[in-house]
Amino acid sequence: QVQLVESGGGLVQTGGSLRLSCAASGTIASIDAMAWYRQAPGNQREFLAAVTSGGSTNYADSVKGRFTISRDNAKNTAYLQMNSLRPEDTAVYYCNADIRQLFRSRNYWGQGTQVTVSS
Repeated sequence: QVQLVESGGGLVQTGGSLRLSCAASGTIASIDAMAWYRQAPGNQREFLAAVTSGGSTNYADSVKGRFTISRDNAKNTAYLQMNSLRPEDTAVYYCNADIRQLFRSRNYWGQGTQVTVSS
């Protein structure tokens, strides 16, 4: 059984920062790409950023220059450093990962963590 657990969400004022964490646990052989998405009420889930096992990253234009994705392969953990937060960043933030187990590879989602940015 594999789980992705996000943490670090909360309430922050406009211009503030938060750091989200996503920890993968269970029987894991390796983790390929890890990514962050978000979903605001009434909106579709939106891609934010991804990082490969080798450290290559890519970002959505909406967060480029403000958000930074990173990962610690030894800890099976990804991070999302969010700076200069705006009210429109308010959403539930989800972690996503391609995880290889002994006999299969599968895509997993976390349960989400709420980020609220007050104006």
